[in-house]
Amino acid sequence: MGAYVDLAGARTWYEAEGTGEPLVLLHGGFCTNDTWGPLRADLAAGHRLFLPERRAHGHTPDVTGPLSYQDMADDTVAFLETVVGGPAHLVGWSDGGVVALLVSLARPDLVRKVVAIGANFRPSPECFAEPAMLDAMTPDGADLAFFREMYEAVTPDGADHWPVVAAKMIDMWRTQPTLTTGDLARVEASVLIMVGDDDMMTLEHTAALYRAIPDSQLAVVPGASHLVPLERPATVHRLICDHFAQDAVETMLPIRRAHTGSADGAAV
Repeated sequence: MGAYVDLAGARTWYEAEGTGEPLVLLHGGFCTNDTWGPLRADLAAGHRLFLPERRAHGHTPDVTGPLSYQDMADDTVAFLETVVGGPAHLVGWSDGGVVALLVSLARPDLVRKVVAIGANFRPSPECFAEPAMLDAMTPDGADLAFFREMYEAVTPDGADHWPVVAAKMIDMWRTQPTLTTGDLARVEASVLIMVGDDDMMTLEHTAALYRAIPDSQLAVVPGASHLVPLERPATVHRLICDHFAQDAVETMLPIRRAHTGSADGAAV
């Protein structure tokens, strides 16, 4: 069962279950908590899960004006303070991954570790494997039919509000997010960047994201797409849990993580 919490930015629906360290799951664009599928039960077995549905998604109503990642991140900060009551791990998928990174930048004190799945840090033309796909999206088009049905089934705004929300989301994707590599260099949390090897986000863009965050790791899941949590749930679950359990990265032949404390610059 879920409940509403009145945050400063939006009246937000959320669900909670499980016991253990707090973990906030941040769903993708146009999605609801249902899209976490089998990962939800597996993660709840070892964590106290919190699943907020962001403004204009699922059971959470739309707000006046445009949608932005920053506003969603601000909502998430308020959720961490109000509902979670302190720092938590963040697992964000697609848009949720963007939100997780923004929260990490704004409030590092509220973030333990982060997993960003299929996330981008620049707007769509720079990261979509098929940039034309955004131009083809329309509220009533076949590309968004699955999301439209999911939205209409639970939204408190009524099914007729779908075209408004769809237009807002597409507009947001065209111009946001606008993070720079300099911004990402300020992320203090330990971050696992994860994508499918045939993800909607290009591997080049994902590599740039990985390289820009100082304490980050990269996982490219073979035989998977942007829907990797649904396609490879066991693999994704293992990678998430391994990341949370790991205190520090130690490898036998470090390159990117090599320390240069010796006089000749050799790894020590």
